[in-house]
Amino acid sequence: MIQENETFSGEESLQLISSMINRAKNRFSETGTLYLLWGWVIFICCATQFILQYFFKSPYAYYIWFLSWAALIYQVIFLAKKKKNAKVRTYTGEILGYVWLTFTVCIFITVFILEKQKAYPSINAVILVLYGVPTFLSGKILKFPALATGGICCWLLAIVTPFVPLEFQQLLLAAAVVVAWIIPGYLLRSKFKKEN
Repeated sequence: MIQENETFSGEESLQLISSMINRAKNRFSETGTLYLLWGWVIFICCATQFILQYFFKSPYAYYIWFLSWAALIYQVIFLAKKKKNAKVRTYTGEILGYVWLTFTVCIFITVFILEKQKAYPSINAVILVLYGVPTFLSGKILKFPALATGGICCWLLAIVTPFVPLEFQQLLLAAAVVVAWIIPGYLLRSKFKKEN
């Protein structure tokens, strides 16, 4: 611990600040866990819904999306533990938290509105646009190109969506989460293991 009455020269202050920044950089805290969690949950939901609707004509195919509530509960517990165990709260982590909170609120409001308006043909394209925003921003904030590229891929798939029959659009969502969240999630996990 540094004594309160201890004074530093300008050079010592810069060294202390530099070492703290390097320590924070070296402690790369993004494990990719939540990208993998949500990537796999959304992928499973999309693939299962497609299979149930396309091959079995099930009117209950959308029930698979209740799996996302289990993922949300897991995420809340995971983040609470992570916050409790965090040694340092970083500005980057705080900003990312707000980015993803904003995304979550926007996705719920958007899906609610589109469902109420029975705008089913537009829902997948809009969701892909929304998926791209926090993914791209996270990539830029973390300086992790795979996430930024994933966000751009979501936007490109959103442009393609209106040209794809509605029953196949779930496959575009599945492809989007593979490129935007699953692959970057594994890359983040690998980077975390190398740097910690």
